[in-house]
Amino acid sequence: MIAFKNAEHLIRLAAAFAIAFVLFLIVRGFLVPKSFGEYGHYRGDALQEIMAQPISYAGHETCEGCHNDIFDVKKAGRHARVACESCHGPLQKHAEDPATVKPQLPTVATLCVRCHESNHSKPMDFPQVHSADHSSGLACNTCHQPHSPRIEEKGKK
Repeated sequence: MIAFKNAEHLIRLAAAFAIAFVLFLIVRGFLVPKSFGEYGHYRGDALQEIMAQPISYAGHETCEGCHNDIFDVKKAGRHARVACESCHGPLQKHAEDPATVKPQLPTVATLCVRCHESNHSKPMDFPQVHSADHSSGLACNTCHQPHSPRIEEKGKK
């Protein structure tokens, strides 16, 4: 085995790594919360923080209770499994006080393309459009009923 003549530089390098590692552990101790890792790679305290936030979504069952007519149309259409609040936004306050809190209707020109703008990563059988070419600037609900849209064949409406 060959001995190093001047192994001092290797010893200094090893000492620098050891010091850096100890400093890393000290800084990590201050920065990483104590509840980190309680539930796998998560902070345990995050559950209490999330539960302390106010509820903002009512759930589609709540919407069904008052809007049966729309639910009947929707359940027969292509959007049957899309939750109401996916398009209409959080409606817990409206559910608590429907007379005073009126939800705004979504702007369909921007809302529909969130899901239906053409994209190669979507399944081929998913209804997709090139919005600039498809509608000529018209709002989607000019031709389509949002709660029960249908796939239109070329040349037919």
